Amino acid sequence: MRQYSPDLTPPWKKPQPVPEVPAEPGLVVEEPGSGFCGAVIRCEAGTVTLEDRFGKHRVFPMEPRGFLLEGKVVTLVRPSSGAPARPTRTASGSVAVPGARARVARAGRIYVEGRHDAELVEKVWGDDLRIEGVVVEYLEGVDDLPSIVDSFAPGPDARLGVLVDHLVPGSKEWHIAQSVTSDHALVVGHPYIDIWEAVKPSSLGIEAWPRIPRGQDWKTGVCRALGWPENTGAAWQRILSTVRTYKDLEPELLGRVEELIDFVTAPA
Repeated sequence: MRQYSPDLTPPWKKPQPVPEVPAEPGLVVEEPGSGFCGAVIRCEAGTVTLEDRFGKHRVFPMEPRGFLLEGKVVTLVRPSSGAPARPTRTASGSVAVPGARARVARAGRIYVEGRHDAELVEKVWGDDLRIEGVVVEYLEGVDDLPSIVDSFAPGPDARLGVLVDHLVPGSKEWHIAQSVTSDHALVVGHPYIDIWEAVKPSSLGIEAWPRIPRGQDWKTGVCRALGWPENTGAAWQRILSTVRTYKDLEPELLGRVEELIDFVTAPA
């Protein structure tokens, strides 16, 4: 007599095994039923809490084959330590994604007004920008903005965001920004004369940024007032070295950069 298996399900109808992945902090997965994508911030009592890039939290049961990791079905399991997963953060305050690959660069861009601005944005938001595939370039001066926007030709799939220094009503920068009228370009700015001022004085160990009289080069005047050598490149590196996270920057800059990232990465 032949022996037959009690399971008569055809092989092609049997569910294929999927990997079990520990729900470690920072792991980015998608719950396919809702389409919610976020990083693990907590794992307890058979559930996992995800946080998306906007800070929204959702709790999901850790069911077999319940999530997508890089587009592939996985089963999330509790980390072996048994301790609740706690998030780590990037310099911008976002949930860190350890080992995440940089996304292929988008057609959209963010322009900032000068090399120092670009270096500061990279230091604080660099991890976020690489995950989102956003490239930051810099203007030599805001006077070039209208021609750059025309050359870039922003559209629904190639949005352009611009960060401008000293963008206050009535200023030269304000009038130039007003000339940009494309629905697919966003020009925002902070009120500071230079990006240096967007670094909190307390981070540098000073009470306030010096007031420099009109007619003087602002950066050189700051160096003189603070008793630093009149080398603006070295002065900037000194300032930049004090910036570790978003907490070292003024809110007026933080909000504008986050606004640009959201604008450039928004669905078409």
